[in-house]
Amino acid sequence: MSQSPDHDIDVLAGHAARLAGVPLAELFQREPGRIDWLAGTIGPLHVDCAKQPVDAGAWQALLGHVHRLGLEPARAALLGGARVNATEDRPALHALLRTPPDEVPPALRAQGEAIAATLARIDALVSMLRTTPGDHGLPAVADVVSVGIGGSELGPRLACEALAGQAGGPRVHFLANVDGGRLAHACATLDPATAVVVLVSKSFGTQETLLNGRVLRDWLVAALGREAAGRRLFAVTANVPAAQAFGIPADQVLPMWDFVGGRFSLWSAAGLPVALALGMDGFRGLLAGAAQVDRHFRDAPLADNLPVRLALLAWWNRVWLGRGSHCVVPYDDRLAAFPGWLQQLEMESNGKRVTAQGEPVTLPTVPVIWGSVGANAQHAYFQALHQGTDVVPVDFIGVVRPDHDLHGNHQALLANLLAQGAALMAGRDRASARALLAGEADPARRELLAAQTSFPGDRPSNTLLLDRLTPEALGALLALYEHKTFVYALLCGINPFDQWGVELGKSLAAKLAPVLAGGEPGDGLDASTRALAAHVRARFAPPPGRPG
Repeated sequence: MSQSPDHDIDVLAGHAARLAGVPLAELFQREPGRIDWLAGTIGPLHVDCAKQPVDAGAWQALLGHVHRLGLEPARAALLGGARVNATEDRPALHALLRTPPDEVPPALRAQGEAIAATLARIDALVSMLRTTPGDHGLPAVADVVSVGIGGSELGPRLACEALAGQAGGPRVHFLANVDGGRLAHACATLDPATAVVVLVSKSFGTQETLLNGRVLRDWLVAALGREAAGRRLFAVTANVPAAQAFGIPADQVLPMWDFVGGRFSLWSAAGLPVALALGMDGFRGLLAGAAQVDRHFRDAPLADNLPVRLALLAWWNRVWLGRGSHCVVPYDDRLAAFPGWLQQLEMESNGKRVTAQGEPVTLPTVPVIWGSVGANAQHAYFQALHQGTDVVPVDFIGVVRPDHDLHGNHQALLANLLAQGAALMAGRDRASARALLAGEADPARRELLAAQTSFPGDRPSNTLLLDRLTPEALGALLALYEHKTFVYALLCGINPFDQWGVELGKSLAAKLAPVLAGGEPGDGLDASTRALAAHVRARFAPPPGRPG
């Protein structure tokens, strides 16, 4: 009789108990070949997971479990266009956005043709806006203001910042928040005669996007007149009539589709700002790198499948070892936006407390994702990573070959990356710390310092290395984590493609906005929120004689 997923739970718990207290360094001694099955390469991307607290027995149990959960058919359903987003009755076709036309499955030919047509329209817009004036009547564009929030901003901003040195196109400025300070600065410093505005909102009803968009539209109209302003307004949305009513011509509206969630939309027309910055060759390179990982995820056996590996090890740490957060540290300032992008991808996808069938989950789901760039992070929170009471798994991300000639700086950066992973794993025991203090004459002080300078070690990490930070490599990196997120959701039994938890706060904000403008609080507000609203109203009103 074959083993069931329910029986796997007991087996995995047994492996976790068996490995408790076994040092990671000892696992390397027991299994000198563990690099062979815990490291691998896809094109420009190398992933080493050997510093993880699993041995071959636990790893085989994890692989068997995800197989019995039905990963292979679930993967085929995702990539084949099945309605895997059950609560919204939709497929999740973000991988199709980067699939070459000759590889589109026959069942998805219509969607593939729509995607290809949209990519051709992006190509035409990029050609027009990155060149000198033409029939469109625009001068060469110096600045693009991209207005969108969530997935409409995080992925495109990451790509533009990461690849800025290879761009060659207009500067791209992202406005997401309704905080007016950044918007006011943009209006004060940019030239409306050489700027275009791109509004990205699937519904064209997103509060933050429309508030910022109206200000920018009025800024363009005041400077250039309504007709010229209209030629500088573009939209990416599923609601073309609403965009037209806003003042954007229909031929300047690119489509969004229900089969792509916001946090997976970089590869769609939401990536128009990226294409404007990089040019179409760069944007197509981004798609090609992601498609390479898509093929690997589709075709590689589970034991060799890098997204599967990352998901299983993350789930092992979260569920079986009780590690409630996960840190990601890119050792390249160009990837500063990566932790924020990953937060949305993993926490919005898998931050759920009920299964896809609506039942309460029985095991923990997503860990808290956080992080920032190294080596800055070493001087901020690495103290807690090395010696704190919580064990926090870390993903280190590095770029092997820099795009500058300061090789001494880059070698120091990579040395720090590699050293931190090694140090988190190895630690330093009390005896070694004591030996380093042999010159301290006072035994009591030597013992005190030995306690302070010892490290527990056995803190797990993954190391991901890009050959260079090219569009292809960045596309591969992002797709790797997208597929990891899908596999992790399967392990938790949840739907990673809806995000109902985002909606409640939005609905309450809509009720509170008129209250802050002077209206009376309605029913349903707690006493604390009513008092806070009163406090804001009393102090938000401008002093007499000063306009609001």
